[in-house]
Amino acid sequence: MSHEGIRFVSAEEAAKAEANQPDSLPVDAVTPLKVRVKLTEGTGVEIEWRDGHFSSWDFRWLRDACPCATCNAEREAANLAPGEAKPKSQDPFALYLAPPRPTDVTSVGRYALGIKWNDGHQSGIYSWTYLRSVCQCSLCTSSRSN
Repeated sequence: MSHEGIRFVSAEEAAKAEANQPDSLPVDAVTPLKVRVKLTEGTGVEIEWRDGHFSSWDFRWLRDACPCATCNAEREAANLAPGEAKPKSQDPFALYLAPPRPTDVTSVGRYALGIKWNDGHQSGIYSWTYLRSVCQCSLCTSSRSN
Protein backbone atom coordinates (compact mmCIF):
# COMPACT_ATOMS: atom_id res chain seq x y z
CA MET A 1 0.00 0.00 0.00
CA SER A 2 1.43 3.34 -1.00
CA HIS A 3 1.29 6.37 1.26
CA GLU A 4 2.33 8.70 -1.53
CA GLY A 5 0.97 12.17 -0.93
CA ILE A 6 0.21 11.46 2.73
CA ARG A 7 2.30 13.27 5.30
CA PHE A 8 2.31 11.98 8.85
CA VAL A 9 2.83 14.67 11.48
CA SER A 10 3.61 14.59 15.16
CA ALA A 11 1.06 15.68 17.75
CA GLU A 12 3.07 18.84 18.35
CA GLU A 13 3.03 19.72 14.63
CA ALA A 14 -0.72 19.13 14.51
CA ALA A 15 -1.28 21.39 17.53
CA LYS A 16 0.87 24.14 15.99
CA ALA A 17 -0.97 23.86 12.67
CA GLU A 18 -4.33 24.08 14.44
CA ALA A 19 -3.19 27.13 16.42
CA ASN A 20 -1.99 28.85 13.24
CA GLN A 21 -5.40 28.86 11.56
CA PRO A 22 -6.42 32.37 10.45
CA ASP A 23 -9.38 32.60 12.83
CA SER A 24 -7.53 31.00 15.74
CA LEU A 25 -7.79 32.27 19.27
CA PRO A 26 -4.87 33.94 21.09
CA VAL A 27 -2.43 31.54 22.76
CA ASP A 28 -3.61 32.51 26.28
CA ALA A 29 -7.19 31.67 25.28
CA VAL A 30 -6.27 28.08 24.40
CA THR A 31 -3.74 27.45 27.16
CA PRO A 32 -5.23 25.97 30.33
CA LEU A 33 -4.11 27.29 33.68
CA LYS A 34 -6.03 24.61 35.59
CA VAL A 35 -7.93 21.53 34.35
CA ARG A 36 -10.35 19.62 36.59
CA VAL A 37 -11.77 16.33 35.39
CA LYS A 38 -14.51 15.39 37.83
CA LEU A 39 -14.29 11.67 37.21
CA THR A 40 -15.20 10.60 40.76
CA GLU A 41 -18.22 12.93 40.88
CA GLY A 42 -19.15 11.90 37.34
CA THR A 43 -20.06 15.45 36.41
CA GLY A 44 -17.66 16.75 33.77
CA VAL A 45 -14.62 18.85 32.94
CA GLU A 46 -13.74 22.38 34.05
CA ILE A 47 -10.95 24.49 32.60
CA GLU A 48 -9.62 27.80 33.82
CA TRP A 49 -7.79 29.36 30.86
CA ARG A 50 -4.67 31.48 31.08
CA ASP A 51 -6.63 34.50 29.78
CA GLY A 52 -8.93 34.30 32.85
CA HIS A 53 -11.89 32.66 31.09
CA PHE A 54 -13.63 29.66 32.70
CA SER A 55 -15.28 26.79 30.76
CA SER A 56 -17.16 23.69 31.85
CA TRP A 57 -18.84 20.77 30.10
CA ASP A 58 -20.77 17.82 31.44
CA PHE A 59 -19.77 14.34 30.28
CA ARG A 60 -22.94 13.82 28.22
CA TRP A 61 -22.20 16.97 26.23
CA LEU A 62 -18.55 16.00 25.70
CA ARG A 63 -19.47 12.51 24.48
CA ASP A 64 -22.00 14.00 22.04
CA ALA A 65 -19.32 16.48 20.88
CA CYS A 66 -16.59 13.88 20.28
CA PRO A 67 -14.24 15.42 17.70
CA CYS A 68 -13.16 12.15 16.03
CA ALA A 69 -13.76 11.68 12.31
CA THR A 70 -16.43 9.00 12.80
CA CYS A 71 -18.48 11.08 15.24
CA ASN A 72 -18.10 14.19 13.06
CA ALA A 73 -19.40 12.26 10.04
CA GLU A 74 -22.37 10.91 12.02
CA ARG A 75 -23.21 14.41 13.30
CA GLU A 76 -22.99 15.90 9.81
CA ALA A 77 -25.21 13.15 8.38
CA ALA A 78 -27.81 13.80 11.11
CA ASN A 79 -27.36 17.60 10.83
CA LEU A 80 -26.40 17.89 14.51
CA ALA A 81 -24.07 20.40 16.14
CA PRO A 82 -21.27 19.27 18.48
CA GLY A 83 -22.80 18.39 21.84
CA GLU A 84 -26.28 17.93 20.40
CA ALA A 85 -27.63 14.50 21.33
CA LYS A 86 -28.93 12.03 18.78
CA PRO A 87 -32.72 11.64 18.89
CA LYS A 88 -33.79 8.97 21.37
CA SER A 89 -35.34 5.79 20.07
CA GLN A 90 -39.14 5.78 20.19
CA ASP A 91 -39.09 2.01 20.74
CA PRO A 92 -40.62 1.36 24.18
CA PHE A 93 -38.59 -1.85 24.41
CA ALA A 94 -35.23 -0.22 23.74
CA LEU A 95 -32.56 -1.37 26.14
CA TYR A 96 -31.40 0.97 28.86
CA LEU A 97 -28.11 2.66 28.03
CA ALA A 98 -25.95 3.92 30.85
CA PRO A 99 -25.19 7.64 30.66
CA PRO A 100 -21.83 8.44 29.10
CA ARG A 101 -19.01 8.39 31.59
CA PRO A 102 -15.26 8.29 31.08
CA THR A 103 -13.44 5.19 32.23
CA ASP A 104 -10.11 6.97 31.77
CA VAL A 105 -8.93 10.49 30.95
CA THR A 106 -5.32 11.16 29.97
CA SER A 107 -3.36 14.13 28.75
CA VAL A 108 -2.29 13.95 25.13
CA GLY A 109 0.99 15.78 24.92
CA ARG A 110 0.54 19.36 26.01
CA TYR A 111 -2.37 20.05 23.73
CA ALA A 112 -5.36 17.83 24.52
CA LEU A 113 -7.31 15.34 26.62
CA GLY A 114 -7.90 11.77 25.54
CA ILE A 115 -11.10 10.25 26.89
CA LYS A 116 -12.03 6.56 27.00
CA TRP A 117 -15.80 6.24 27.38
CA ASN A 118 -17.86 3.53 29.07
CA ASP A 119 -19.43 2.70 25.67
CA GLY A 120 -15.98 1.61 24.41
CA HIS A 121 -15.34 4.71 22.29
CA GLN A 122 -11.89 6.24 22.69
CA SER A 123 -10.74 7.80 19.41
CA GLY A 124 -11.67 11.42 20.14
CA ILE A 125 -8.87 13.78 21.11
CA TYR A 126 -10.25 16.93 22.74
CA SER A 127 -7.64 19.60 21.96
CA TRP A 128 -7.50 22.75 24.05
CA THR A 129 -8.35 24.75 20.92
CA TYR A 130 -11.39 22.56 20.23
CA LEU A 131 -12.59 22.76 23.83
CA ARG A 132 -12.25 26.54 23.94
CA SER A 133 -14.06 26.84 20.58
CA VAL A 134 -17.03 24.89 21.99
CA CYS A 135 -17.12 26.62 25.38
CA GLN A 136 -20.64 26.44 26.80
CA CYS A 137 -20.66 29.64 28.86
CA SER A 138 -23.33 32.20 28.00
CA LEU A 139 -20.78 34.70 26.68
CA CYS A 140 -19.27 32.22 24.20
CA THR A 141 -22.55 30.66 23.08
CA SER A 142 -24.09 34.08 22.43
CA SER A 143 -21.03 35.27 20.46
CA ARG A 144 -21.16 32.10 18.26
CA SER A 145 -24.85 32.63 17.50
CA ASN A 146 -24.23 36.18 16.19
